[in-house]
Amino acid sequence: MTGRWALGGDLDVARIGYGAMRLSGWPGGPRPDRYTALAVLHRAVELGVNHLDTSNYYSHDGVSANELIREALHPYPDDLVIVTKVGALVEGSDVHLPAGEHTGLTPSGLRRAVEANLRTLGLDRLDVVNLRMGLFGTSEESLAEPLETMAALRDEGLIRHLGVSNVTPAQVAEARGIAPIACVQNEYNVSRRDDDPLVDACAGAGIAYVPFSPVGGFQPLTADHLDTVAARHGATVPQVALAWLLARSPNILLIPGTGSPAHLEENLAAAGLRLTPEDLADLA
Repeated sequence: MTGRWALGGDLDVARIGYGAMRLSGWPGGPRPDRYTALAVLHRAVELGVNHLDTSNYYSHDGVSANELIREALHPYPDDLVIVTKVGALVEGSDVHLPAGEHTGLTPSGLRRAVEANLRTLGLDRLDVVNLRMGLFGTSEESLAEPLETMAALRDEGLIRHLGVSNVTPAQVAEARGIAPIACVQNEYNVSRRDDDPLVDACAGAGIAYVPFSPVGGFQPLTADHLDTVAARHGATVPQVALAWLLARSPNILLIPGTGSPAHLEENLAAAGLRLTPEDLADLA
């Protein structure tokens, strides 16, 4: 898995994990059938994945990613780390509210979300919970109040480590003044590199950086020479994109999602793709 990372300083994870959002089809899209979804989770663990990213929000048309994880893997392997998220995510009528008014960011909303993740995953304590700020894009609003609520839930023993998601560098700095931060989860990939300084700042502080949309998400990757580098290695463009992230910085942890066992194995095989100095120069 191209190395390991101590998430939060004490949770040893492989650098390629698995994002469970696609298992439910949330917020609206294709998803695998139940048998295939469970097979993907089993196969991920068999292949050494021990970092799962999920949320109670990942539920659509009666299919819940958390409940699939529980059905497939509970009782959980001792080394499995499950990371969840709460906050400004699409939930009911909240989708129509300004970012600062989402009920998910209120003290009661955050507690409700944490307790829902505990219940649906069958856990007494969550390994890491990311506080998600902003619905579709980052904003400059203070995260002090919701993060203080999260810190109180941690002090109650419901959460082990805290992370932040969809945040600006200023918000990360604000967060670190309130509580220890285990990880930052933002959009970042070979085509979208706005967070370059933040990746490096997190590395220097021992904070994991977990990019969502690592292979472009809903927008195709557009970096020059991706096809050239992929052809040079007999690899796919998504594999090159994942390998580039692994080479970018040792604090980057990947959580590519899929509903296909074959695609899962393809993603994990990116760990064996060694980009040369020429490749990295082409992708610079």
